[in-house]
Amino acid sequence: MTRILKLPGKGVHVLVLAVVFLRELVVSSVAVTRTVLSADAQPRSAIIAVPLDVRTDAGITTLANCVTLTPGTTALHVSEDRRTLFVHVLDTVSESEVVAGIKSTFERRIREIEA
Repeated sequence: MTRILKLPGKGVHVLVLAVVFLRELVVSSVAVTRTVLSADAQPRSAIIAVPLDVRTDAGITTLANCVTLTPGTTALHVSEDRRTLFVHVLDTVSESEVVAGIKSTFERRIREIEA
């Protein structure tokens, strides 16, 4: 008898977020390691304002934690109106790429969980 794992409603979205986070953890760890160990590395750090689509305290907290736990990025502050997350990035070429990356990897999946 074969059973198919069935996760209740949001369980699938939580699992997808966990897998995406683990993938980002590995990719970011490799990138940070290369930057740190490179003899000629000159990281271009920046503080970037990421506009938020998540609105709940749990969603904002989850996003900030995902960003902070990913090597090379740290969530610094959420604006008073809860519409912007300020993120420190160790090395970036483009602010828009960082924003798009956070929104497509983490925020989109957190919104699916909130829905």
